[in-house]
Amino acid sequence: MRSSTAPSRTASGARLGDSLTGGPARKFAALAACVLLASGCAKAGTAGTNTADGGAKGPIKVGLVYSKTGPLAAYGKQYLEGFKAGLSYATKGTGAVDGHKIEFEEQDDAGDPAKAVSAAKDLIGKGHKVLAGSTASGVALQVGPIAAQNKVLFISGPAAADKVTGLNKYTFRSGRQSYQDIKTAASFVGDAKGKKVTVLAQDNAFGQANVAAVKALLGAEGATVDQVLAPPSATDLTPFATQAKTAKPDLLFVAWAGDTASALWTALNQQDVFADTKVVTGLDLAASYPLFGPAGEKISFLNHYFEGAAGTPVEKAMTEAVASAGGKTDIFTPDGFTAAQMIVHAVEANHGSAEDTSALIKALEGWSFDGVKGKTTVRAEDHALLQPMFQARLTGNGAAAKPSVEKTLTADEAAPPVVPMAG
Repeated sequence: MRSSTAPSRTASGARLGDSLTGGPARKFAALAACVLLASGCAKAGTAGTNTADGGAKGPIKVGLVYSKTGPLAAYGKQYLEGFKAGLSYATKGTGAVDGHKIEFEEQDDAGDPAKAVSAAKDLIGKGHKVLAGSTASGVALQVGPIAAQNKVLFISGPAAADKVTGLNKYTFRSGRQSYQDIKTAASFVGDAKGKKVTVLAQDNAFGQANVAAVKALLGAEGATVDQVLAPPSATDLTPFATQAKTAKPDLLFVAWAGDTASALWTALNQQDVFADTKVVTGLDLAASYPLFGPAGEKISFLNHYFEGAAGTPVEKAMTEAVASAGGKTDIFTPDGFTAAQMIVHAVEANHGSAEDTSALIKALEGWSFDGVKGKTTVRAEDHALLQPMFQARLTGNGAAAKPSVEKTLTADEAAPPVVPMAG
């Protein structure tokens, strides 16, 4: 699906003969051609200008490869709504940069890396110079190398795996990463030395990234870290809740995504895990708040984003734009919004052109801007996105459950360590 249409670009400019001799008529024709060519060249500095049809400018083609369906479809919907709002905000409602419409074509990967790779190749083959999306970490880790092989810009979305950072010079991210989650979780622990920490997660790229991040951060501070990993396809989660309880950790860190969250929290409640250990987890999408039940007030939440968390002018603009389109902001709406801000900035810095990928990269590296959550920076060394993170609490039960911010970690406080750029 394309968001807008614009005239297609064609080649322009007259070709002069090799000789300007041969009689008055031929000399006059050559002179006229020179005048026309000079007129066309007057606009040569504007990238993408189509002088043959009166100055119309061709579109910037962006491919969105994300989870429109599949287990992370709710996240994909939020991302797309945020992207549309961010595109309107960054272009001041025009949907264009320097007269060039930004067209985006959606491809559904359903959370399947193979489908995502196929979609990415298809979009690149059709002339898309910018790719964005990647709701799932496994997808981002496969699409990033495709972007590098084809020298196109890739801005990953909600995918949190730390390996996306520094994956290659063509790959950026518009959301947080697992290390930032863990850094926020660690702020609940205090001195980690001698503590036992168990990570309960799904055995996929997202879950494994969280285990690695906990070991890297809390393990380095003296904690003993182990893990309980469940197959992503598991629906009976009681055995895994039992394992977590049996481990008797000082801190149980739960990293979970997708539509089995309700079953997980039910199992943990039934095993009375909350009575024996401190439980820290990420606050998920708003629809999940009632799933915690009475245990919600016993859990310490780290948070990437929930509606109203930031209180910034940009957040207000995003919320109003999404609401006017019939939606509601949620945990991953800012990821889409930020992706649009990044794309528009990169294209603006290159005078409405996306043809020179190296120039797009240069425009983004080191860029600091006012994001939904506050000051946001694209770290030049490895393309980590430095952004504020939150400690949150959930009060009330069922439909009345509401989150609030207890503490905000600044972008620098939540920053992951710099990693060497690969590729």
